[in-house]
Amino acid sequence: MLKKRFLQIAVFALVLVAISSCTPKESEFDEMLLIGKWERLSPFSDEEKTGYEYYRYDVGGVGVTWDTYDDVTEDEAQEFKWTLLKSDLTLKHKIEVTGEYEVPKVYTVIELTSTKLVYKDDRDTYDFSKVE
Repeated sequence: MLKKRFLQIAVFALVLVAISSCTPKESEFDEMLLIGKWERLSPFSDEEKTGYEYYRYDVGGVGVTWDTYDDVTEDEAQEFKWTLLKSDLTLKHKIEVTGEYEVPKVYTVIELTSTKLVYKDDRDTYDFSKVE
């Protein structure tokens, strides 16, 4: 009776280990790789006019973004705060009217290297290259 109970517990433990090893682990990305200036072709670019969308991630969870298609320079960029937890990249843009950091947007990072940043939301995938 005791052997049978021990065998049941052992089988149960093995099943738990097998199930947990099959569960995919969420990727963790090094936030220090995010620090710097990233660019991608502006989503507004067309045959007549081309521009680039930039995000600059600074140490301390702050940054700025601008789009040269709209003739916006880095000096005129919109501020944001950012966090990167595992693969969740959260951006909170500063609203000029209130001066508050609102409108949080959460993205899932797919790839982050010293030269490439790819993340996605519910609708789109964003592919950036590091320029600095």
